[in-house]
Formats: sequence, structure tokens, C-alpha cells
Amino acid sequence: MDEFVRSLMENYGAFGIGLLMFLENIFPPIPSEIIMPLAGYQAAMGQMSIITVIFAGTVGTVLGILPWYYLGYFFGEDRIIRLSDKFGRWMTMSASDVRAADRWFRRYGYWAVFLGRLVPTVRTLISVPAGLAQMPMPAFLLFSTIGSLIWTSFLAFSGYIMGQNYELIDGYVGPVSNIVVIGIVLLYIYRVATFKPENRRPKAKADL
Repeated sequence: MDEFVRSLMENYGAFGIGLLMFLENIFPPIPSEIIMPLAGYQAAMGQMSIITVIFAGTVGTVLGILPWYYLGYFFGEDRIIRLSDKFGRWMTMSASDVRAADRWFRRYGYWAVFLGRLVPTVRTLISVPAGLAQMPMPAFLLFSTIGSLIWTSFLAFSGYIMGQNYELIDGYVGPVSNIVVIGIVLLYIYRVATFKPENRRPKAKADL
């Protein structure tokens, strides 16, 4: 996996990191916990500056959460839950996940968008209730960008620090990252295999 990120950076530079982070928020084949540390690690190797890595990762993240915001803004809760029943198996998103993000947003308000970027279980889905509540876009972008910047910076600097100790950990980075990715793929397969649509709460009829 570290070879994949390395080749992506060599071929596409900051755009490749931003693209990966964008896709990670749309569909999570590779989590940010893998992408950004490895990008930071490569920055320490001189491929690009750590500031560029953080900027690219933050921009990619913010762009990746916008579709979820507009999903909530235009579809409404009933339709989103219907979508989760239909396609949640592949999106690893159940109706209970949507409701949990909605409760988080109702409890913390706008701050939920900021705090949610730091919590793996709600980091992407918190955009849905923000859209449902029609949170003003400037506020949504501000809180999302600050939270995403903190998260990507933390991950990138962790990889950057590892890169500065290259001689000590070079033999471990590749195998460890591969093990983590394999574990994530197996978890995804398990969720797909065991996914069951949930009974929806009775609400007013809404067509997709």
C-alpha cells in the first residue's frame, strides 16, 4: 500500500493525494488513516512539502463531503433511509447510521460538523444531517474545513515523523499498512455479507 501511495504521488503529486481523500469520503476503500500518514511519510522523503500534503488532503476531504451534504439537503431523511435500505449494503451505511449522525447533529448543532470530522464513525455521515437542517453553506464549509484540517494535519505529521526515522521503521511501514488495508477489506466484506435492511419508522410517504 505504501508503494501505491508513493507511485501516486510521483505520478500525480498533490492531486493524487486530494483525489484519494475525495474518494475516501465518497466510498471508503482506503481510509484516511492510511492515506495521510503514508503521504506524510513520503513528504519526509522529499517528494513534496508537508504543507502541500496537508493542503491537498484537506481540500480533497472537503470536496468529498459536499455530495453527502447535498444528499441531505435535497432528499430529506425519509428518502435517505430508503436509499440506505436499498444501497446501504455497498455503501456500508445503514438507517441506524443515518439516525445516529442526525442525533449527533441535533445534540451539538453546528459544532457537530467540526467535532464529527475528528470522530471516525461519524466523520462522513455528519454532513447528511447538516444538509437536512439546511445548515448555511459558508458555516458548513468553515466548520468542515477547520475540523478536516486538524484531522489531516495530525495524520500527515504522524507519517512525517515516521519518515524522519526512516532507518528504524522502513522495514515495517509496508507490511503494517498492508495488514491494516487487508483488515479493512475483510471488515467491508463482512458488512456487505451481513447487511440487513432495517425496519423504517412510520412516517409520511415519500417517493424516491
